[in-house]
Amino acid sequence: MAADSSLPHPQPGGVRHAVRDGLIIAVRNLKRVPRIPELAIFAILQSIMFVLLFAYVFGGAIPLPGGGSYREFLIPGIFAQNVVFAAATTAIGICEDINKGLMDRFRSLPMARSAVLSGRAVFDVIYQSGILVVIMSSGLAVGWRVHSSVPEFFAGVGLLLLFVFAMSWVGIWFGTMVPTVEVANQVAFTVILPVTFLSSVFVPPETLPSVLQPVAEWNPTSALAGALRGFWGNPNPFASSGFPAEHPALLTLIWIAVIVTVFAPLAVLRYRSMSR
Repeated sequence: MAADSSLPHPQPGGVRHAVRDGLIIAVRNLKRVPRIPELAIFAILQSIMFVLLFAYVFGGAIPLPGGGSYREFLIPGIFAQNVVFAAATTAIGICEDINKGLMDRFRSLPMARSAVLSGRAVFDVIYQSGILVVIMSSGLAVGWRVHSSVPEFFAGVGLLLLFVFAMSWVGIWFGTMVPTVEVANQVAFTVILPVTFLSSVFVPPETLPSVLQPVAEWNPTSALAGALRGFWGNPNPFASSGFPAEHPALLTLIWIAVIVTVFAPLAVLRYRSMSR
């Protein structure tokens, strides 16, 4: 019997093929945003809530060592917190796609296996870029300002997006490990909340108990927040003068490399094992 010429045939492999398929998946995810606007709306409202809550409710009760505006100290921390929380959103999205059978459908198509994962990571970077613009607008409204040069400002933005990419792989791996969206939501926030609050996002590390100060300073969230404050000329107190205080941007890049090196292979291995 002759083969049906209308059926799709596998395309040749290669990097170009994988990149093309990854971009197709990223566009597919972007098209979901206007169809389910509640996802973006609540992500934006959550970020604005943290800005307003800590700027107006707690801002007057948290003095900064060495002086300076608490609101200018706060906003870079909110940026860092937001990109870490992005991993939870990614985990929920991946888990939902698995439970709906979309992953099985993707694996049946003549496309690169890596496209599903890389496309999600690219989508996360684009999606979070829009949310970061909203946070910047909220920060400007409450008194946050950038006191550095334009290149330094964009260096901070670039570091943020690199961190989004890294945390996306954490979320992808986690989303393939949990059985339901409800479990993904509960466990992700249970893990992420201590990581973001045991850091320099909301308070200077030296205000923490001495045993927690090194933990907070080496926390990747603190490293990112400290790097952003340094790039943007915002108050940047540290509890000590060690490596995290002197090289927060370098420490952030190290954390990004470690996270991608660990979680990207884990996510790929998990995805391949699911397809057997």
